[in-house]
Amino acid sequence: MNRYKKANEGIHAPEHVKERAAGPQGRRRGYPRWAGAVAAMLAVVLMGGIALYSGNRPTVDRPIPYSEDGPGQWGRGVDLPAQANALSVASYPEVHPFPRQDEYLRSYSDSEYEKYNAAYDVWQADMEALRTGMDYTGVMDGFLSRSAAQFLTDAGTENRVYSPLNVYLALSMVAETAGDNSRAQILDLLQADSIEVLRERANGLWRDNYRDDGVVTAILGNSLWLRDGMTYRQETLDILAKNYFASSFSGKMGTEEYNQALRDWINEQTNGLLAEQARGLEMDADTVLALASTLYFKAAWSGGFQKENTETDTFHALSGDVDGPFMRRIIESGVYYWGERFAAVELRFQEGGSMWLILPDEGDSVDDLLKSGEAMDFLLADKGLTGDQQDYAWPDQKVAQINLSMPKFDVSSDLSLVEGLKELGVTDVFDPAVSNFDPLGASTDDPLYVSQAQHAARVKVDEEGCEAAAFTVVTMNPTSAAPPNDEVDFTLDRPFLFAVTGDSGLPLFTGVVNQPNG
Repeated sequence: MNRYKKANEGIHAPEHVKERAAGPQGRRRGYPRWAGAVAAMLAVVLMGGIALYSGNRPTVDRPIPYSEDGPGQWGRGVDLPAQANALSVASYPEVHPFPRQDEYLRSYSDSEYEKYNAAYDVWQADMEALRTGMDYTGVMDGFLSRSAAQFLTDAGTENRVYSPLNVYLALSMVAETAGDNSRAQILDLLQADSIEVLRERANGLWRDNYRDDGVVTAILGNSLWLRDGMTYRQETLDILAKNYFASSFSGKMGTEEYNQALRDWINEQTNGLLAEQARGLEMDADTVLALASTLYFKAAWSGGFQKENTETDTFHALSGDVDGPFMRRIIESGVYYWGERFAAVELRFQEGGSMWLILPDEGDSVDDLLKSGEAMDFLLADKGLTGDQQDYAWPDQKVAQINLSMPKFDVSSDLSLVEGLKELGVTDVFDPAVSNFDPLGASTDDPLYVSQAQHAARVKVDEEGCEAAAFTVVTMNPTSAAPPNDEVDFTLDRPFLFAVTGDSGLPLFTGVVNQPNG
């Protein structure tokens, strides 16, 4: 308990906040050792500092109050230094562990089945209480297609990785702090008629994708990093806490201690997978507010790759042929999909989620599929049976033995989102002459505007699974083909697309592999 108390030394927050932040209920459960292959998908969005346009500091009015209506605990505990004050802390839903049959059914006795069924019922009740049942059909298709095409195309010979769900939630939080046309442009991009509609949808996305049950891990975290000596509109902070599960902290901007507190929070939320990338993140002395949003996903393959089947083969990259290790696996009764200019295969994770592999036809490119919308149309399409249970919603599919061959890859990208967001119609937040952040209620007369928006990501795939990381930094400163045979060779030996979907079925990650060796 001493290490938990140490986290609160020097933190000038209400005592009930300290107790919640320090208590063991705020510590995350250790990640299990996975049997078989493991897939880890992670994305981080860091909404960087909102700072004053003129650089003038307002006088201290009062400390930001803690709201009893806000969420209750720190969630994935970090030992914050004295320079970071915990103002309100988000409470993540508790979900009982998914009952693994190998842990319950050792002798297959009646008593073991009863215990297993009871544990399953408890887990299922937790999941039903967490999920909203919201129907996302068509409501986000425009954003997903337009933003994926914007940020994944024209990569040349480089690789690209992009997390549309993470960016969607991050932009939703920005919309909560913006007003007038600054907000309207974000609402238009995110296909929401009002901030209330967006708020409900963002909350649904959080709840419908969150999972931490020992089999699938999908952790979404949000936080606000406020500058000491300023006041903010409590109503806005409460909305972010209640609907986005966003914790709030305050500290002295521009200090290494406060910057390190932010990095520690990110590293804790993302299991340390972005430690190198987070090392360079900092808030300068003029920063007013930083918003951080994280997404961490981890699951095991449902049927993996055997290392002894991995062999060296050639990948025909745009920059020239390269040799590397290719993983091989036979999917006995897999579903092979195709469209006018592509073929696709689904690799499922245990108990939820999938990785989709999309290979353009010879003579076509990944840019062709993205710019035409065909790739995202496929990803977002219902691929099951239609209402009459006679025809498939995606007609071009067939059950076949799939001889899959795919490269082990380690791909990453680092790009600015500013120009892309402007082309997508979000312009006012970048212009101090017209930007509006009145709902934030920052105690300054100086206009705020977004000065940068960076998105970095990395994805690694091997026999054990997939591990990926990404972050976005947004700083606001003052101032149809023929059907296949029954046996199909699906070889990813040239540039291809991939996507990772979670429980909601929406793409958590999308990417382009132009060079598997990075």
